[in-house]
Amino acid sequence: MARSRARPNSREADSSRPGTGRAPGPSLAAATVPRVWQGIGYHPLADATQARPLFDYAALPWPERDVAFAWGAADGADRLIGAAVVERSGGAAMLDGPVVVGGDDPLEIAAQLVAAVLDHATAAGVRTIYARPQGLDRVWVRFGFIPVPESTLPAGLVGHAGVGLYAWRGGTALWTLREEPAGV
Repeated sequence: MARSRARPNSREADSSRPGTGRAPGPSLAAATVPRVWQGIGYHPLADATQARPLFDYAALPWPERDVAFAWGAADGADRLIGAAVVERSGGAAMLDGPVVVGGDDPLEIAAQLVAAVLDHATAAGVRTIYARPQGLDRVWVRFGFIPVPESTLPAGLVGHAGVGLYAWRGGTALWTLREEPAGV
């Protein structure tokens, strides 16, 4: 007699088998460990207002709501040369920035800040992250952000100045706009 394996219901993930179900995300402690890439240090900012002078210098509006968390990029002299801040509303978040005012490769510094923010936000339970274009299309495409209409913003994030909107949901464009971000 042949043995048969019970197959999990397609709606339920069998996490006991590799390659099935959702892999657990990084812990918040692991996602917020400072990192270094090509001589630039990336770290969570203990006080998000440290990034405000960079936003003022770049003439970008400072977030109107409370900042959930922020990341900074510092050069070898520990001078803040880049930053990104995140506002949160339930399972959705708005990424303000990144702003980069120094370094040899500002686009790569911006990309590394976005990577750190995505790791941190995912570990904190954020499901959908919105961002304004800011001429960073190459960065948004690199991480799987897709253009979305303004009407997709949850009520808690409406009112941000800017034209155009990108959204990220797990690094894939395979989602529908009809889905509500978790917790909204």
